Amino acid sequence: MRGGDKLTELVDGQPLLRRQAEAAMSTGAGVLVTLPPLPHPRATALDGLDVMQVEVPDAAEGMAASIRAGVAALPQGTSAVMILPSDMPELDANDMATLLRAHAAAPRAILRGASEDGTPGHPVMFPADLFPALLELSGDQGARPVLRTHSGRIDLVTLPLRHALTDLDTPEAWAEWRAETGHRSG
Repeated sequence: MRGGDKLTELVDGQPLLRRQAEAAMSTGAGVLVTLPPLPHPRATALDGLDVMQVEVPDAAEGMAASIRAGVAALPQGTSAVMILPSDMPELDANDMATLLRAHAAAPRAILRGASEDGTPGHPVMFPADLFPALLELSGDQGARPVLRTHSGRIDLVTLPLRHALTDLDTPEAWAEWRAETGHRSG
């Protein structure tokens, strides 16, 4: 993003991180947001929201550090965790609710959002028996090692269009997405 923060990009007038947190909250599930060491500008995007903010002191390591910190902070008795990258602006509350319903029907499965053509993407929901494996992750490859090891447990959950895949990492990608979808920045 050439120095910008994609999680604070405005989508329809609000920071993407806040928009995604509000969508997650609307499902009725508990919401935990991992953040770089505080104070951090991303935390201000969450002001007034009833979400658990978890500081990730080693955030520079990459996605694994965020996953480890988030899983470690889950309340006792949590049956599953949905890993929802906040930089995917097409994921919405309906997509999250779809995964939650799929979890209720198949509580031992790893549920992975997929595009309409079957391409796997995000979010990914892991049952509690895999929390120890998530706590062992390292580097910037996210949960890929756990997905590989437990590939037989993965159920793809089809989400609309490319919701499970749209990840915007450059100013040009943001501009193109806004032009295609009509989402405005302000």
